[in-house]
Amino acid sequence: MKKYWSNRARSLTPYVPGEQPRDRQFIKLNTNENPYPPSPMALAAIRAAACDTLRLYPDPECTSLREVLGATYGLKPEQIFVGNGSDEVLALCFQAFFDPERPVLFPDITYSFYPVFADLYGLTYQEVPLDENFALPLEPFLEPNGGVVIANPNAPTGRELSLCGIRTILEANPDAVVVVDEAYVDFGAHSAVELIDRYPNLVVVQTMSKSRSLAGLRVGFAMGHENLIAALNCVKNSFNSYTLDRLALAGAEGALRDQDYLQATAMKIQYTRACTASQLKQQGFIVTDSAANFLFVSHPDVAAKDLLDGLRQRGILVRWWDKPRISNYLRITVGTDEEMQALCAATAELVKGR
Repeated sequence: MKKYWSNRARSLTPYVPGEQPRDRQFIKLNTNENPYPPSPMALAAIRAAACDTLRLYPDPECTSLREVLGATYGLKPEQIFVGNGSDEVLALCFQAFFDPERPVLFPDITYSFYPVFADLYGLTYQEVPLDENFALPLEPFLEPNGGVVIANPNAPTGRELSLCGIRTILEANPDAVVVVDEAYVDFGAHSAVELIDRYPNLVVVQTMSKSRSLAGLRVGFAMGHENLIAALNCVKNSFNSYTLDRLALAGAEGALRDQDYLQATAMKIQYTRACTASQLKQQGFIVTDSAANFLFVSHPDVAAKDLLDGLRQRGILVRWWDKPRISNYLRITVGTDEEMQALCAATAELVKGR
């Protein structure tokens, strides 16, 4: 029943997040969470901030965090925007940079929140088909458009677009904003942050949820030309000036000050990713090259839905979409070595004799 709903709300098909089970213990490889805890420096900062100052509003400009982010990425604080998770930051990008009269372009197989944002804000969009190997074709993004959104590495495929490819898209769209969503960039991909000062139409969005193990804190940020950051602030301050709380601000700063911890955990995940990919290939799986903290896999003899159900029965959650072109694929988060050994033992049982 949708009585009292607006016409816009009635027309929406919302994003469906990965399952967060409460009824039993699972090995959770379905939501791309980091298997390792946050940096001790992040946790210490959160504990220190949990004091009587919580009665006061946080800094609406996130000044200190933007200064630390600027020092980390070689940018001025004025080139950085902070929001309540990268999903909120991306939503604000769709509001700040795109208009209904000109279509936004993004791949047909990518983060499924993009069409949700476009529908929510009444934008037109075109989904550009990836090729048969899930690589991004550049040519369609060089045609006139109202903006481009690319996840790099892409989700759910894990494939990376080179910086050369990103430059080509930026140069072909001088009058449109190109948003590069780098949620998984720290797991082996090349960031486009180094291109920001050369391209005033580039926005790079990152998150603290994945590589810095702070999914529960909800901290995302955008980096770009000061003019673009001003547009994001204009939209944000039109509905909620206080997007980040004091604990989130403190924890994010603490995590940023511990780059050694970030690199160590990211390297462990990359190593486990490579080992798991090798084992799955030995079992007959097709494994897409990944620069993210997950693998995108398919088996020629066992349907992905059967694998999904079989793994769940064995206490392992992975992600599956009943969508064209990818309905026979699973996205598997890279967990600890022990978790991935359990996964490979379970898949070996499920494909045995096929």
